[in-house]
Amino acid sequence: MVPSVRIAPSILSADFARLGEEIRAIDEAGADWIHVDVMDGHFVPNLTIGPMVVKALRPHTTKTFDVHLMISPVDAFLDAFAQAGADIITFHPEAGPHSHRTVQHIKSLGKKAGVSLNPGTPAKMLDYLIDEVDLVLIMSVNPGFGGQSFIESQLRKIEAVRKMIDKSGREIALEVDGGIDATTAPRAIAAGADVLVAGTATFRGGPSAYAANIAGLRGS
Repeated sequence: MVPSVRIAPSILSADFARLGEEIRAIDEAGADWIHVDVMDGHFVPNLTIGPMVVKALRPHTTKTFDVHLMISPVDAFLDAFAQAGADIITFHPEAGPHSHRTVQHIKSLGKKAGVSLNPGTPAKMLDYLIDEVDLVLIMSVNPGFGGQSFIESQLRKIEAVRKMIDKSGREIALEVDGGIDATTAPRAIAAGADVLVAGTATFRGGPSAYAANIAGLRGS
């Protein structure tokens, strides 16, 4: 049975000196997905990891690798991340230039396709993509860094996208990323989210705290 709310810890907040161990620890602590933030120092003001690291981490868990590409141009890297072990590949429409083609490319690789909306990107951006995507990621902070505060206006966007998904009749995950903690998680869920990305709130306190942190985000 798939949990009603899936928790996808962001490894951006993990201890990078022991990433393999960290992934095994959050897997055992009850994480549903592993969220991998890929940043290029160009599309967003930070630089993280590439496909070689994703490939190195893949053997450490069988959980879904939810790979969020904050890179531009994005199309040139889709094959590499697919081959590295990504299960879901999410991109930003602004990293295009042809969002529909990007979705088609991801799906041709046998992967699930996600579209991410920045705080200033309207839900309307999905009008001609909603029938193709498998996931919509609402950024509730401006992408680039962990530990930021939740942007309240994104609750309205989560509600709007929830209605679009329900109207489509398709099984599309609605994921929220940014400032998610025990206080904001229930609000995002109430607005319609069914996947929560949490970095700081998951990894706070070290491995012995991970299970309780994840349970707290679920509201259990």
